[in-house]
Amino acid sequence: MGECHHNQSVWFFYNSTGKELSPIWRTKDKLVVSLGLLVCVIIILVNLLVIVAIAINRRFHYPIFYLLANLAAADLFSGIAYMFLMFHTGPRTIHLSVGTWFIRQSLLDISLTASVANLLAIAVERHQTIFQFQLHSKMSNQRVIILIGCIWCTAVLIGFIPHLGWNCICHLDSCSRMAPLYSQSYLVFWAISNLAIFCVMLLNYLHIYYYVKQKTKLMSRHTSFQSRHKETVMNLMKTVVFVLGAFVICWTPGLVVLLLDGVDCKSCDILKVEKYFLLLAELNSLINPFIYSYRDEEMLQTFKKILCFPCHQDVDFRDPVKSHILMQQMLSTSQRPSTSHENSTV
Repeated sequence: MGECHHNQSVWFFYNSTGKELSPIWRTKDKLVVSLGLLVCVIIILVNLLVIVAIAINRRFHYPIFYLLANLAAADLFSGIAYMFLMFHTGPRTIHLSVGTWFIRQSLLDISLTASVANLLAIAVERHQTIFQFQLHSKMSNQRVIILIGCIWCTAVLIGFIPHLGWNCICHLDSCSRMAPLYSQSYLVFWAISNLAIFCVMLLNYLHIYYYVKQKTKLMSRHTSFQSRHKETVMNLMKTVVFVLGAFVICWTPGLVVLLLDGVDCKSCDILKVEKYFLLLAELNSLINPFIYSYRDEEMLQTFKKILCFPCHQDVDFRDPVKSHILMQQMLSTSQRPSTSHENSTV
């Protein structure tokens, strides 16, 4: 073990890895922070809307929608974590303590890990439900709560691993250039873990698609069944394209850069693009609600009713009883006897 530098400043580690810390705000810094804050505000508002919609509409009180709400919560937390980063980046980084720097990075790691883990949980839930020819999973609320708890425990554990010891404070020669207090080996672990989850999701959705396609052919004699499953296949294909496309576009550039930094690619000028790729990865938290929720017609109707709620001037919104009655009346218009989620693409 080399000499430890627990009492050194953040500037010391940045200087030792050659990562520049400008004492003044450059145009690039202002652009990244401005765009980052704008994206954060949108992420927080959109995901808060999803959570409220699922909470007030009883038609969404099923395991898949609880997972969607948790995904929205993870993405909302991601927006908060990224906003914290924006307020502690650029020239402000010079004044951070080592502890504050680790918290800044850990919050971001926790939020992104929770989002990816939720995506995986939703994919597995859809796989299990479709293969049992069910509209909703039979998973009990208790099991859903346990699953959500495991997701967050895993996210917190992975997020705080560098703070707990997997760092380069005692091994300066293994420090990352992108995150100068992080060990390169941790970055490799982080990148490969996310790529592995991506592969699992890809195989999962492909398995679902081919299974539904085969069942459609076998049951082609039943007209109603064939029609329903053809539509299911098309919706499933759209979902697969959106899910995989969003993940590849938003995450692959950042994961590749992390791997290049982790393997100590000397010829790779990763510092010029790191912040833009980080912003691109954060966009995944904005896209997720559109993929998993906004494509549901009833979810859209619930959103509209929530957004139009203040427009009803005939009700005193300070009265919680009247407000609750009005919201129930507004939601009752979308309570149709037909199975509105039969063709849900989640």
